[in-house]
Amino acid sequence: MEDYLQGCRAALQEFRPLHVVLGNEACDLDSMVSALALAFYLAKTTEAEEVFVPVLNINRAELPLRGDNVFFLQKINIPESLLIFRDEIDLHALHQAGQLTLILVDHHVLPKSDAALEEAVVEVLDHRPMEQKHCPPCHVCVELVGSCATLVTERILQGAPEILDGQTAALLHGTIILDCVNMDVKVGKATPKDSKYVEKLEALFPDLPKRNDIFDSLQKAKFDVSGLTTEQMLRKDQKTIFRQGTKVAISAIYMDLEAFLQRSGLIADLHAFCQAHSCDVLVTMTIFFNTHNEPVRQLAIFCPHAALRMTICGVLERSHSPSLKLTPAPSAHPHLQAYLQGNTQISRKKLLPLLQEALSAYFESMRIPSGQLETEGVCREQADRELDRAGNSLFPGLSQDEEEPPLPPTPMNSLVDECPLDQGLPKLSAEAIFEKCSQISQSQSATASLSTK
Repeated sequence: MEDYLQGCRAALQEFRPLHVVLGNEACDLDSMVSALALAFYLAKTTEAEEVFVPVLNINRAELPLRGDNVFFLQKINIPESLLIFRDEIDLHALHQAGQLTLILVDHHVLPKSDAALEEAVVEVLDHRPMEQKHCPPCHVCVELVGSCATLVTERILQGAPEILDGQTAALLHGTIILDCVNMDVKVGKATPKDSKYVEKLEALFPDLPKRNDIFDSLQKAKFDVSGLTTEQMLRKDQKTIFRQGTKVAISAIYMDLEAFLQRSGLIADLHAFCQAHSCDVLVTMTIFFNTHNEPVRQLAIFCPHAALRMTICGVLERSHSPSLKLTPAPSAHPHLQAYLQGNTQISRKKLLPLLQEALSAYFESMRIPSGQLETEGVCREQADRELDRAGNSLFPGLSQDEEEPPLPPTPMNSLVDECPLDQGLPKLSAEAIFEKCSQISQSQSATASLSTK
């Protein structure tokens, strides 16, 4: 794989036709590995001197936000410098020059900005449902499995198993295990085909890591923010609300608020973030588990505008439906108010209406007509659509309130008539894990209380 990727970078220096294997805009582990492995297979099995190049559908600067991707590349010994990112290749120029054919993996739609590339699509390999009256004018393979890497593995083992090396096998094996939640039958994401090809990979390569080990390490890396800058941490999992020129950013951060507030140069970083993203208010919700494995949420409201900050804090403190049960926490900076959140069931999604209410109260106090509130997602690395999350909860009866960082919705275009994610397979999110553990903790406490009576 490493030698192949070196050749791909060299091919970019030549003006020649390229077959680009393009993952989705989220560039999660499944998308990245599927693009790498499928392009590798196609390059090894095509007799003509055609060039197949995997392209990660994000800018290079965005890669550090995907902790599991970075961790796995390092573990498998694939240098990041060998990868090709979207900002390093001009697909539109290649298409206009008649030098591009496009293969889509882990998605089958393109964003509006890439609509002109649709006619270059010659193949689709995806594991999301495709609801449409007319198929795209190309070869389409869509099968509802837990991981797109499963379909890539199937293609390789059925077509040319001899080209599969240990490095590529490890990439596919770990990705399927992560996507299928360690093949847990209780979660129900792994299909028989996912299990079949994990077992085949393990039979062919007995030295592959144990399933529990690779799942735990990838899952830990996925939510690890220790190596990120403050700006990256805030941008990794962010939503915004906007009204009449006032913009509020709400970021989820998976660490203790006290540790976050003690970061070197934090206030300067917060000021710089607000300036760079034109934010008037920055709200951070920290999420972590304490030493007793109990869920903890904390809030910090940063806003140099005193009246706006006081209004937001007042609304949050006085809220009874729902009640956040806020307790003020020490803050050394006058522009930042910190809180311990007693009600851990109030997620960021449930916080949004309260922030909307706070903006209404602020504009009313300023005697400015409120108008219609708009919400927007400024970070392309957000999770799947709210509709997809609400309809495909990981655990029965449990809503997935938070986004899975950093997965954006797959955009619509003329290749499909309806959104293919509406009935897609469930995604494992940090918030789903957090709230499930919270439910289990509360249930155990209630059971223990009853047993003592």
